[in-house]
Amino acid sequence: MSNSADSPPTGDGPARPRRPRPMQVLTAAVFALAGLIFFTSFHTAKGTDIRTDASLLRLSDLVQERSRKNKELDEANAALRADVAALARRTADVGKARSDSLAELEKSAGTRELRGRAITVTLNDAPPDATAKLPGYPEPQPDYLVIHQQDLQAVVNALWNGGAQGIKVMDQRLISTSAVRCVGNTLILQGRVYSPPYKITAVGDPEKLRKALADSPAIQNYMVYVNVYGLGWKVTDEGTVTLPGYSGTVDLQYARPVEQDDK
Repeated sequence: MSNSADSPPTGDGPARPRRPRPMQVLTAAVFALAGLIFFTSFHTAKGTDIRTDASLLRLSDLVQERSRKNKELDEANAALRADVAALARRTADVGKARSDSLAELEKSAGTRELRGRAITVTLNDAPPDATAKLPGYPEPQPDYLVIHQQDLQAVVNALWNGGAQGIKVMDQRLISTSAVRCVGNTLILQGRVYSPPYKITAVGDPEKLRKALADSPAIQNYMVYVNVYGLGWKVTDEGTVTLPGYSGTVDLQYARPVEQDDK
């Protein structure tokens, strides 16, 4: 009968090596793995506490500092926005005041439309074959039968004196630099030529405008020629009208002498 594998060797034959048991192998592997982990941890931390690494503390401090800076910037931005809003409101108020002032100046200057009650004065030449209608007056000369520059100016001046807010001659608005000029029996107004009948429309109180016309000495003289030689004269109430704004240049135009070189 043969010996079992686990029986001790006899003194007569050579000793065979004992095979390691599985439990021993597993225990050795565990200790080896634990050592490897400890070595790796030590090499990574290099003797420091990983959970309290200074670099992590510095990063946390940086985050908190950035957060504080961002808060300060947000507050400064909010304050700047409030300042901008306040400035915008003040600018809007100033702009509105300037706009209102400009609108009033434009209205006074005649560059904006004007709406209101108005009267129209129409002047016209007398018939070419007119004769003196009243005794004691001479037969008319050619100049007696046409509208002259002074007749138009007399009407315009009287209407201004009567409180006219705006005046239109023919289809053009008058402004402070407008000049009414006649060449022969034609009217030249702001570069345009017109023939009679001439219509002058004024916005204002109709009663005051009519009274100013009646009180004007120049118009009283004109009415003599109306009654004697038949010059045209008509005043009509227009109700409510809209005068156009002046759209031409407002620059003053004047002549300059020709400069000659000294010889």
